[in-house]
Parts: sequence; C-alpha cells; structure tokens
Amino acid sequence: MQPPALLIERSGAQKGMTILEIGCGSGAYTPWFARAVGETGRVYALDIQPGMLKQIRRKLEQPENQDIQNLQVTAGSAYELPFENESLDMVYMVTVFQEIPDKARTLKEVRRVLKRRGVLAISEFLPDPDYPWVTTTVRMGKEGGFRVDDVNGNLWNYTVRFKKG
Repeated sequence: MQPPALLIERSGAQKGMTILEIGCGSGAYTPWFARAVGETGRVYALDIQPGMLKQIRRKLEQPENQDIQNLQVTAGSAYELPFENESLDMVYMVTVFQEIPDKARTLKEVRRVLKRRGVLAISEFLPDPDYPWVTTTVRMGKEGGFRVDDVNGNLWNYTVRFKKG
C-alpha cells in the first residue's frame, strides 16, 4: 500500500473538488481523499462488489472516520457511471484500471462525467498481480482521448495524471 498523502499529492486533489473513486474497495484511500477536498468538496466512492461496499461502510463507522460528512458510497459500474455529464473535477483509480475488462468503454464514461478540464488519475503499484507498465497506462489513456498532464513515481509505483482535452 502506498502512503495516502503521496497519492493525494500525485493526483492533484484539492480543496473544493468533486471527486469519484472508481473501485474503492474497502476504502484504503477514500477517507484521505475526503479530508483532502475539505468541507466544500465531495468524494463519491464507487464499487460494483457489494462485499467491498459493506467493508467501506464499516470503515466509515470507525471513530477516526465519523467526522467525514462529504463522502458518499455508491454501488455501480465503471461502464455506466451514475453522474451527470461534466459534473466531476476528478476521477481516480488505485490498482483498479487493469482489472476492468472494457477499458475503452470506461474511459468514454470517465470523459463524459469529467468537467472540461477534469483530471483522471490512475495509480498502480507492485505487487499488484495485474500491474501494468506505465507506458501501457499512458497509451490507453491517450487512446481514450486524454492528454498526459503528469507522470510521477518509479518502476514499482506510479501515478499518471491525465487531463480531459
């Protein structure tokens, strides 16, 4: 697991942003992002697996997370995001993108929900068995209509920050 502060820094998350995490899982990073956007921001945690949604809800009930009021847990698919067109400042995924079978369809949906200059941040790190090389992630993002804004990290862990062009 990567330090949450590092992923927040690499992603470019800022106070006041409206952010979607696709594939939130048990919420390893979600509360950190909710704190990073502050009271004026909002984080949506999306997962398709009911078991993961149950885990993140339990995590949010823990005393250290009960102060978080700007986070909403949502069931859904990356193929049909339950958000209005151009309604989000950022979409991020941590060790999730390679697990999505239809990446082109997902990227099309992400483009739809991102605001005009919105950000897509994809973080990957070893020892994830589905770990893609950074060049693969960059290529797929470009093929999906995004432009590379920043690549940060090293061979073992990285974040690619794309911008909707």
